[in-house]
Amino acid sequence: MGALAQIDIKKIIAYSSIAHMNFLLIGIFSNILIGISGAYIMMISHAITSSALFFAIGILYDRYKTRIIFYYGGLVNFMPIYSIILFICILSNFGFPGTLNFVGEILIIYGGLFVSNLTILFCTFSLIITLVYSLFLYNKIIFGTININFFRFFSEITRLEFYIFIIFIFFLIIFGIFPNFIFKNIIIFLIKFLIII
Repeated sequence: MGALAQIDIKKIIAYSSIAHMNFLLIGIFSNILIGISGAYIMMISHAITSSALFFAIGILYDRYKTRIIFYYGGLVNFMPIYSIILFICILSNFGFPGTLNFVGEILIIYGGLFVSNLTILFCTFSLIITLVYSLFLYNKIIFGTININFFRFFSEITRLEFYIFIIFIFFLIIFGIFPNFIFKNIIIFLIKFLIII
């Protein structure tokens, strides 16, 4: 809920990261293999998604020297490639099917159902709130009217920035569609860890 009250774009992403970490704790404390696997996947997906979102906000700050959300609007007209890439990162942020976040969230919810249905109900509500403020952030920055009193120039992302974004999106989507590669490593790691304990 704190993310909805923020006007700094970076703070919105930071509160989103905190919400993901809180959700991750449910998978860890479920104390069953599927919940812990979901938490492990959520750690990886959170690292990729949050890095991509902070990089995206850094691009805006580098060009326009502000992170206040009310100054932005209508960037789709001048930064269409950036708009598409940011949309994919926002989809991953709230766990859209086909992204790595979705795999982690589903496993954590399933693992948490073995512990407490009421806790999972409240956590699912937090996922809906994440959807709301993520789409609000995207809608306010990309669509709407252009603030011509503040912005005098617009520039699309550079080739280097595009390549960095492609690396983030590649891992988010490939691991989201084919999570078995991560699963195999998780199971081997957890079995070795449990044997040691």
